Amino acid sequence: MSTTQYKFLAFDRRDEIAVLRLNRPDNLNAWNLEMREELRDAIASLVEDDDLRVLIITGTGRAFSAGEDVRGMGDLSAVSPKGFRRRVRMIHNVFDEIEQMEIPVIAAINGVAAGGGLELALSCDFRFAGDTARMGLPENNVGLIPGSGGISRLVKLVGPAKAKRLVMTGEIVPAETALAYGLIDEIIPAGDLMDRALAFAELLATKAPLALGTAKLIINQCVNVDTETGRNFERIGQSVLKLSADHKEGAAAFVEKRKPKFTGR
Repeated sequence: MSTTQYKFLAFDRRDEIAVLRLNRPDNLNAWNLEMREELRDAIASLVEDDDLRVLIITGTGRAFSAGEDVRGMGDLSAVSPKGFRRRVRMIHNVFDEIEQMEIPVIAAINGVAAGGGLELALSCDFRFAGDTARMGLPENNVGLIPGSGGISRLVKLVGPAKAKRLVMTGEIVPAETALAYGLIDEIIPAGDLMDRALAFAELLATKAPLALGTAKLIINQCVNVDTETGRNFERIGQSVLKLSADHKEGAAAFVEKRKPKFTGR
């Protein structure tokens, strides 16, 4: 395993799987400007890594992330609305990059995921939570709304009724409630969370990378378009994948009754 260290992030690479840990445990992994810049740098490097198959994002200590560090909000409040939008666009763009990465991204929610922390998890493809995890969008308590995908992504995931409850009450719900809402995919005993996330990542890493990336892109697009347009996207994606070496390998492996060896080509 190779390791790259940042000040507020810890990045581990295990073959085709990367683990990115938010690393401000004394502050519940809350965002500050430097941490946001590090996350942007880390994600940018991962987007360019053609050998990467799966990314896991988690937190160090007892939190996934408590969101924006409230002590830093004063700086943002002092700027104009236009300036605010310009400055926070940086973190919005990072979440968009995660959502658009053509690999599966897993959020391993090891503890509190609040505000921007939950919005980060919402930008991932899969959300596994430890049984002690709690999550919510408490921006209402400081006179704000979730503004980094916490509404637009949430409403598509859980529907408007549950989204209104979470956003308007600002309540922090336990993992069991989050699962019932459809906010997370699985609840895992806290001590087994990373083992489960890694096992799932290893399963995904055996699949054809081009097919996974194409599927992710088309599924994300189908959320926003009519059924016929979605079918057109499917046909376009399939027409490209039919020409790939991975398709030929998968078909040959099926006939020969062996495991395929996908190369992402």
